Amino acid sequence: MIVKIKSGAMLGVEMVPVDVEVDVSNGLPRFELVGFASSELREAKERVKVGLNNSQLPIPVSKITVNLSPANLPKSGTSYDLPIAVGILAASEFFDYEATEDIFMAGEVGLDGSLKGVPGILPMVSQAKKKGLKKFLIPYENKDEAAFVEDIEIVPLKDLKEVFLYLSNPGRYTSEYLCRDEGETSAVKPGDSGPHADFIDIYGQENAKRAALISAAGFHNLLMVGPPGAGKTMIAKRISGILPPLTRDESLEVSSIYSVAGLLKEGKGIITERPFISPHHSMSDQALIGGGRIPKPGAVSLSHRSVLFLDELTEFRRSTLDLLRQPLEDKCVTIARAYGNYTYPTNFMLVAAMNPCPCGYFPDRQRCHCSEPEIARYLSKISGPILDRIDMTVEVSRPPVDTIEKHGEESSKDLREKVVKAREIQKMRYAGKPYAMNSELYGEDLNRFCRLGKPEKDLMAKAFSSLGLSIRAYHKIIKLARTIADIEESEAINVSHLEEAISYRTINRKYWN
Repeated sequence: MIVKIKSGAMLGVEMVPVDVEVDVSNGLPRFELVGFASSELREAKERVKVGLNNSQLPIPVSKITVNLSPANLPKSGTSYDLPIAVGILAASEFFDYEATEDIFMAGEVGLDGSLKGVPGILPMVSQAKKKGLKKFLIPYENKDEAAFVEDIEIVPLKDLKEVFLYLSNPGRYTSEYLCRDEGETSAVKPGDSGPHADFIDIYGQENAKRAALISAAGFHNLLMVGPPGAGKTMIAKRISGILPPLTRDESLEVSSIYSVAGLLKEGKGIITERPFISPHHSMSDQALIGGGRIPKPGAVSLSHRSVLFLDELTEFRRSTLDLLRQPLEDKCVTIARAYGNYTYPTNFMLVAAMNPCPCGYFPDRQRCHCSEPEIARYLSKISGPILDRIDMTVEVSRPPVDTIEKHGEESSKDLREKVVKAREIQKMRYAGKPYAMNSELYGEDLNRFCRLGKPEKDLMAKAFSSLGLSIRAYHKIIKLARTIADIEESEAINVSHLEEAISYRTINRKYWN
């Protein structure tokens, strides 16, 4: 008898439907698993056989053939254990095959018959729902993330015995096994910078705080340059706290990435706050961009919809930093393998901090003794293309002594209200567009929503010539000015907005000529 169980394969954050076809027939006892299966997936034969036996559900002494269709699609992981086990039971007539129809299944089987959680359940369930499926049989460990998806029936089970009992009599056991309400779903807050990370704790540095506000309001990339101990890292750690709350769709996007990476644990549920990712400068290329034999998301994807903070920017390898070029532009990264391409979203805000020279005190020549070649060599670790993709560069100088005991005038709550107000203006302006923030403007929409008068055009022409701007930098200044105008609730971009936006580009000339 042949049965088909519905499951899925993850390619990046995209789910491809997979039919687990199981045939149990007369012949010499053997267990064949075909369909482009990886090594850990081929080991499912032993896990399933032993798991069924230890659950007092012995498999028949027959020829068992399992095909994972489509056979040309690479498949890996342990999520196929459960549909294979259920397929064998159904094909062996332990229960009516009709009980398995239109049920999506995924989960790992332990040798004792227990069901173990697997990565990627959230995007699997979310996308399978879009394909018309309404019922999902999954491990109990994955129930919290799956419960985030609305208008579906989740059946979280703990072992193969429960699976057998449920499929033998679905009506009787549904009420016992149905997942709890979405309202009870807990939340994980990765990279939380702490309950006391507030802008009001930062003394002085009004220019840097202004830059952080503009950066958050328009989702612009920000670079802070200054001596050690000036407050660059403190400012960066507080930026995610002034970003607007995640919408439901954004929470689903971010949580799906963390689910695929295996970072949503049992009892943790869904990510409801924007992550703050701050990797060490010794990180590998793979850790930054993503990769591996079966590619997993890297830091650029884990910071999707939030902040990627690179502290001590010049300590990163130049080749590693240059890998950011394409993710910053395309808002996604595609990792190619011989057996398929894996695409992960990378719509993050880059925030970076660095010292201006090896000792950290340039241009204060009373404290800095670095030679000109040493400074040039140090700054050259950041390539021109990366600098060109950074919207704002701001100097964070050592604050005067009279500001040391003075708290800031604005708290994170105050700044967040300004950011939310500016974002609402952008949301209304770009209604119906595939984007909702000024930093994402492109093409004809840039001219439509960022109209300049003659004085403004003359100013930009002068800046383009004197600063040697690229076309990208020219457009970034205009988009930055649009954000400054939104913060000030000005419908038109005027000269003062452009002058402030241009000022964040002039600092590059000071250090990189």
